[in-house]
Amino acid sequence: MAKTEVTTEMERQIYAATKKQGVFGCFEVTIGWFGKERVDYLTLDTKGIWRCYEVKVSVSDFRSKANKTFCGHYNYYVMPRELYEKVKGEIPSHIGVYIGGWLEKRAKKQELAVEEDVLKASLIRSLSREADKLIKSDNPSTVESLQRQIRYERKQKEEYRRMYQEERRKQKPRSKATS
Repeated sequence: MAKTEVTTEMERQIYAATKKQGVFGCFEVTIGWFGKERVDYLTLDTKGIWRCYEVKVSVSDFRSKANKTFCGHYNYYVMPRELYEKVKGEIPSHIGVYIGGWLEKRAKKQELAVEEDVLKASLIRSLSREADKLIKSDNPSTVESLQRQIRYERKQKEEYRRMYQEERRKQKPRSKATS
C-alpha cells in the first residue's frame, strides 16, 4: 500500500527530530529473520538505547489490529496533533508521543522485548537494504555514508557481544576446590 502524504511528512519529521550525532536509525525494520513484526522507525544510540517509533495518521490506523511493534527501551507514537487529541486517553502511560517532530509525551524506559542481538541484526539488515536501494539509484555519496553506518553498527555489535560475554564470565559462580 502506498504511503499517504501525511505518513511521509510524519516520517520526515521524526527523522529530523532524531538525526543527531551518535544516533543511527532506519525506517521499516523487520524484527528477526522471519519476523512478522515491523517497526516503522528504529534508532540505536551510542549508549545502547533502542527507540521504536510507530507512525499513525488516523483513528482507524491507531486502533487497527496490526502489530504495534514496541520492542525498544523507549517507544513512541508519531502522529498529527488532531489524532493525538482524539486518542490520547488510549495511549498507554509508558508510550511516548511525537507530534510534528516535537516530543509531546515522554516515554518510560522498558526492558527490551527482543534480544539486543536480534535488534542489531535487524537494524543492520534494514540499513543494508537501504544501501542496496541507493546503490541502484546511482547516488554514491549517500551510499558511502550508509556503508560507513553499516560498518560502525557491525563493530558496535561485536563490541557489545564481547562486553556481554565478559560480564557473563564474571557472573558465573566459581566452583569451590575440594580438598
